Amino acid sequence: MNQAGEAGKFHKLSWLRLTSVMIVEAIALGSLSMPASFATLGLVPALLIVIGMGIISYVCSIHIGRTWLANREMTSYPMAGELLFVRMFGEGGRKTGRYFTTTIFLLLLIFTTGSHALTGRLMFNALSDNAICQVGFSAISAIILFILALPKTFNEMGWLGYVDFASIVIAIIITIIGSGVEGSQRPGGLDAVQWYAVNPEAPTFASAFLAVTNITFAYAYAQCQFSFMSELKRPREYTKSVGLLVSVEMVIYCLTGSLIYRFSGQQVESPALLGLSPTLSKVAFGVAIPVIFISGSINSVTAGRFIYDWKYKGTRHELINTKQGNIAWVGIIAVITIIAWLVAELIPIFSALLGIISAAFISFFSYTFPALFYIYFLRDGSWNASMRNMVFTVLNILIAVGGLFIVVAGIYASAIDIKEQTDAGTVGKPFSCAA
Repeated sequence: MNQAGEAGKFHKLSWLRLTSVMIVEAIALGSLSMPASFATLGLVPALLIVIGMGIISYVCSIHIGRTWLANREMTSYPMAGELLFVRMFGEGGRKTGRYFTTTIFLLLLIFTTGSHALTGRLMFNALSDNAICQVGFSAISAIILFILALPKTFNEMGWLGYVDFASIVIAIIITIIGSGVEGSQRPGGLDAVQWYAVNPEAPTFASAFLAVTNITFAYAYAQCQFSFMSELKRPREYTKSVGLLVSVEMVIYCLTGSLIYRFSGQQVESPALLGLSPTLSKVAFGVAIPVIFISGSINSVTAGRFIYDWKYKGTRHELINTKQGNIAWVGIIAVITIIAWLVAELIPIFSALLGIISAAFISFFSYTFPALFYIYFLRDGSWNASMRNMVFTVLNILIAVGGLFIVVAGIYASAIDIKEQTDAGTVGKPFSCAA
């Protein structure tokens, strides 16, 4: 195939395929941590937070899309971050913006892949009744994640998105129905299940904020949006993808969180399918196998594409169609996967790992940076040029500050959670064979 044909492979993404790959990035087994967040916060506050974060995520994604349409050379988030720092601090901020955004971009994607290696370990453990050492299970998960990350374009991965979405929806339905049936069979039936519209016992700040960061994690896709949109066939159709994605997310998260919490009560597990009977848990995990690994692998592809473009942009290897390019691509994906596996082994607590990812990285890409894009790239005129400008400037400043607050408070909450669970002996140690 000639260079023009190879280049064309990278611009075939339709808006439906874009929705598909964003669903792969956003909706995974982390959605089944939602009921545990509802148990901590109470049904009504949790629903309000899920809906509120969904609306904010939609607005911020529109900001990202508009920023990209005006600056189509931005093929990744770090490029946008670099330009943002230049607008904010002048040319002196260019290097800082480039290195800071690149660092948290790659760490976020690698940590998220690590969370899927950890989920894979939980899945293999449930399916096999602890048949082998837990490190072995996570290593097997990492190998599968590596293989699925070898496709070079998001369009090539797009069809996997449909499999991924069907997988998570069926797993959620099984978990909801299973929770309801098993809850009704306990003494007193569903009427005896302890659940609260508003939790009468106020949770600690750390536990409450960890629940909030887990909800934040469920809306994590913005970090990949620049990378995905750079392959769009019709760029302006991104609004259809964002609108459909966020609508699907809010419906799934509200139903998953509220129904499973209502059926399981305060003792609900994270992820929720761990609280099912052994047989039903195996069925749900078996159905969820595609989503565990497809959703994880797309993070490796996004990180790999960024690193590869940085190394080979403008060379004859740019389109990954030469022997050297293919070897480099496989090597990059291998290194990313190995680091992700190490993360999964070093932080073997599902909810805490999600909390760290959300706090340290996601809030920048999903909230703080997009709000600043509005102020520095998108706003028409000064902040006080019109009432509309004043209102939207204030709202976006609040979103940006809120994102920074999530960083500080979320890291604190995750650290407290890891310490408490480690002190209580409820989790295994890093690189431990114990379940």
